[in-house]
Amino acid sequence: MNKTVLSLLLVVIFLPSFVTGQTVKDQQSNDWLVNGKGYIAEIKLSENGKDLVLTNGLVKRVFRTRPNLACTAYENLSNGQQLLRAVKPEAVLTIDGKKFNIGGLHGQKENGYLMPEWVDAFTAGENDFQFDSYTVSEISPFINWKRTNWARTIKKAKGKALTLKFRFDQLKGVDVSIHYELYDDIPLIVKWLSVTNNSAAPIVINKAVNEILALVEEESAVVGTLEQMKKQHGIYVETNYAFNNAMRYDISDQTTHWKTDSAYTSQVNYNYQTPALLEVYPENVTAVQLLPSEVYNSVRTHELLQDSYDRERRGLAIRKMYTTVAPWTAGNPIFMHLVSSNDEQVKNAIEQCVATGYEALILSFGSHCNMEDTTAANVEKWKHLADLAHQKGLKIGSYSLFSSRRISDEDDVIDPVTGKPDAAAFFGHAPCMGSKWGLAYISQLKYFMSKTGFDIFENDGPYPGDLCASTLHPGHKGLADSQWRQMELQKGLYRWCNEHGIYVNAPDWYFLDGTNKTGLGYREVNFSLPRDQQMILNRQNIFDGTWEKTPSMGWGFVPLTRYQGGGEEAVLEPLSDHLKDYEQLMMQYYGSGIQACYRGPRLYDTDKTKQLVIQTISWYKKYREILNSDIIHLRRADGRDWDGILHVNPYGNEKGLLMVYNPLNIPINLNINVPVYYTGLSSNAQVEDADGKVRTASVNREYEITLNVTIPAKGYTYYILK
Repeated sequence: MNKTVLSLLLVVIFLPSFVTGQTVKDQQSNDWLVNGKGYIAEIKLSENGKDLVLTNGLVKRVFRTRPNLACTAYENLSNGQQLLRAVKPEAVLTIDGKKFNIGGLHGQKENGYLMPEWVDAFTAGENDFQFDSYTVSEISPFINWKRTNWARTIKKAKGKALTLKFRFDQLKGVDVSIHYELYDDIPLIVKWLSVTNNSAAPIVINKAVNEILALVEEESAVVGTLEQMKKQHGIYVETNYAFNNAMRYDISDQTTHWKTDSAYTSQVNYNYQTPALLEVYPENVTAVQLLPSEVYNSVRTHELLQDSYDRERRGLAIRKMYTTVAPWTAGNPIFMHLVSSNDEQVKNAIEQCVATGYEALILSFGSHCNMEDTTAANVEKWKHLADLAHQKGLKIGSYSLFSSRRISDEDDVIDPVTGKPDAAAFFGHAPCMGSKWGLAYISQLKYFMSKTGFDIFENDGPYPGDLCASTLHPGHKGLADSQWRQMELQKGLYRWCNEHGIYVNAPDWYFLDGTNKTGLGYREVNFSLPRDQQMILNRQNIFDGTWEKTPSMGWGFVPLTRYQGGGEEAVLEPLSDHLKDYEQLMMQYYGSGIQACYRGPRLYDTDKTKQLVIQTISWYKKYREILNSDIIHLRRADGRDWDGILHVNPYGNEKGLLMVYNPLNIPINLNINVPVYYTGLSSNAQVEDADGKVRTASVNREYEITLNVTIPAKGYTYYILK
């Protein structure tokens, strides 16, 4: 099928916004998302001795230290954007029902902007926690990740850590510290607070606001509500207190709150409804008891400055944030999802995985592995099978369900209105993680994995944020601390797994506390549709699910046997009868760098099927580094024309890998202007096609190369860029 030359017209949106006035070559060489080096974090006193300055050449945050400490500037050095319009406290704590500012300065009358000369006249509040001292150190890992699986090559995170100590004479023994981490080579700052109870009596933390920023408004509107008006796009905020797939502050992050600021009296909005105040705190946590000598650590707030409105560039920055602070998300073992009813099927699957190059085996839901059964006989049986897998170089693990199940009236989540376990949970009925059963569940899983040597854990329905009104559960005191305590238990399990070399799949957003992978995003009943439909929908899922996630952070699904209904046209078994579809589905996922759950009793049924799997896995391993690299989104699958993605890695041997697909019954031939800005290529590109033929393509001023591609009917092809 002949096509006219098709321009993707992606040039303008791909180039960063800060490049005005630079040459085309400078644009790329000075871009932190391409060169990735030379932006070293430092924390120092200013020349006048009044200010602490955090900067790495991409972001700068300035604190006036006397008469009390407050942030007076927050600047994106890539585009010169000043984010701050007014000073606020460093944090706000409510302790035993009384509200306290942590740091802060008073006296600013105009809140629409902040003149540097005003700061000298600001005063400290006598009822505020006062800045005492600070220390600077190197960043240390939040989690000591024990790497045991394949992971994409990434740089070890480096940077500087700042600890600010505060005291308040009226609360002797209650010591508050504000912590900052500034990373090299990325405009990212991480902030949290800690409270140490060095007094002789318990205290109750009713609320901990660990970040307050009076931000410049994104838009001014005379009429408009807080919900209607746009939020500041120059900063992306995410905390490690996210569940039910909550991540982005502009969607459903449970801790990021955009508020109005009544002190900002010069704003355009007549009713003072401009969303120009950002506060970070968990809303449903209102009473956490802190015993003497105990330490409370708030949520960790990740603040990533953005220099563009382009969706792709913003997504690339977020993906870079994950690999920086959560390097375990770069891990991506090749795994099978086995449905088994006996040990012999496990042994057979181990042999098939080894024979085809798979690296891990997960006992899927519906299989005969029960990790909650810690009897000696069950543990010994699975230890034997795990030893067999390990002897052959294969990882092994299992599925376990926490939520979406009924345990008992004593252990289930208690409704705060009725006082009964009557479907009060997010999934209807669910256990409370702080109940006796919930605490035992965690202990059983740890014991089972430790004793058997299992090195993969798939936790379905992890804690989804349920509030529990029980006052009898040993893991929390009541409704007010139930979410906080359950979150700590769930995150503690994942951190334990991470530090013990256990790879974690969990369909939720616990990445910043140790999980490796979550669902790509798909509707399960779609896997009962005919395979042709599944292929297009899967490519849509891949396209949509990789804007903020790297390929290794998501999993897809390939039902080898019947799943959620459907007939013969929906499944791949018998595999030898559907080799073309099997290959296409594998190449869609492996070609995107995404592991799918190949769910069934086997990977192959004939030698021909076996050779197909071996060839596909060998291809994937050959280009694994680039296939696990960032995705540039070219054209979403719509069933009408070609669709495709471009993997980019300016630091790799392969700078790019173009994957294109054809849903039509006839071949497609066309010219594609491929945007190569984020590959790092700036003059010529060596392009190798699927047949091994190499040609040279020139990179134009818009960082494009033009490729003539031919895609077979109902098929795919690829091109390597060097």
